[in-house]
Amino acid sequence: MRKITNRAFSLLLIAALVICGMGLYLMEYVDRGQDWALYFSRVNSGSSGLLLDRNGQMLASFGQSREEFSPDAHVRTANYHVTGDYWGRTGAGVLSRYWSGMQGFSIFTGTTKSEDSVLTLSIDSRLNEYIYDQLMALGEDTKGMMLLSNYKTGEILGLVSVPSTDPLDTEAELKDGTYINRCLSASFTPGSVFKLITAAAAIEQIDDINETEFYCEGEYEIAGVPIICTGSHYTQTFEQALSNSCNVAFAQIAVELGQNTMVDYVREYGFLDSHQLNGINTAAGSYPTEFVGDPELGWSGIGQSTDMICPYSMLCFLCAVANGGELIEPSLVLEDGEPESSRLMEAATANQLKQMMNYNVVDHYNGEENFPGLKLCAKTGTAELGDGSSHAWFVGFLADEEHPFAFVTLVERGGYGLSTSGPIANNVLQWAVENIKVDKQ
Repeated sequence: MRKITNRAFSLLLIAALVICGMGLYLMEYVDRGQDWALYFSRVNSGSSGLLLDRNGQMLASFGQSREEFSPDAHVRTANYHVTGDYWGRTGAGVLSRYWSGMQGFSIFTGTTKSEDSVLTLSIDSRLNEYIYDQLMALGEDTKGMMLLSNYKTGEILGLVSVPSTDPLDTEAELKDGTYINRCLSASFTPGSVFKLITAAAAIEQIDDINETEFYCEGEYEIAGVPIICTGSHYTQTFEQALSNSCNVAFAQIAVELGQNTMVDYVREYGFLDSHQLNGINTAAGSYPTEFVGDPELGWSGIGQSTDMICPYSMLCFLCAVANGGELIEPSLVLEDGEPESSRLMEAATANQLKQMMNYNVVDHYNGEENFPGLKLCAKTGTAELGDGSSHAWFVGFLADEEHPFAFVTLVERGGYGLSTSGPIANNVLQWAVENIKVDKQ
């Protein structure tokens, strides 16, 4: 009797294990079945696709027994972080999502479908080549990025991250961080470009901000902790404080606003969240959300402390400022129909920020000489990293109905924003004005 009982128990145990195993398999099949099917059908899939830039330049194509890129190595390299590759080496490329989406995997049949498709991107591959060359002119070890978009339509025209690689060069020696898309998949200490967020909050929350004067002798103590400025600006208005990028003034503004208000604005503008760009997840940012005290709050208001910003989030903010507070949802794909839009800030706030950013260029950046002919509104950032180096930011837009370009430029550990990233932005904008015909809403 005992033997029968033991055998029955063993059979029940085996049955339970089989059922659990089948359950786990089904869960994995539903979750990863497409990956399995695509692994075995890469060259046998009946689907074919063509990936084009906005001018019809072939960036990639695939079909039966072929997976191809542009025949031009320079095009492939400059546009690598847009296209990605067929093997998923970088997680933020269009190609991997486009290619896998084309296969139309069915969990019931375990097979992929047959379909022919053409996907046209908003990217101008010529612009990406130009941006890539501008960044690499700083040196072969340069790490950085640039985004450029049409803030009236949401179309992203340029997206370049370096270091990059030629996806067909299997012998290339890869630089550290080659597969990181710095435009979308990374966040960085923002430095003084963050003062735009603090300024927006001040415009809306401090009634007499435009009548307030700030005094700076190069240092200011908050609760016994010194806030160090880059110079002595003495008596200055709110507008002049942004132009001077005065740490003393903006630390005081952040403390007056209070941490809860600052967190509300950082969150409202989307800097703490991960977003999606045509199905590609972007990096989230960070800001001190737990109590830190006034000295640390002061540093956070000038873009230091634990502040981290994804360049894509900064681009969205700038597009809203340029467009009267309304954000036209950015896209990498040329699509028919009206793009989605949302109001990110009040029109009056956006318009005052626009005027202040233009004043920066005229008053402090020697605009006529450094940015000739451009109706530029901009802000520099020199984000100190604690080891003597700093990220060089230059961000802004053109207040120009014919050329509604917004941009974010960053060179990692590149020194000063105006002297390092400023010339890159100028050259790229000058090229874009001359060579890109844009659609206007």
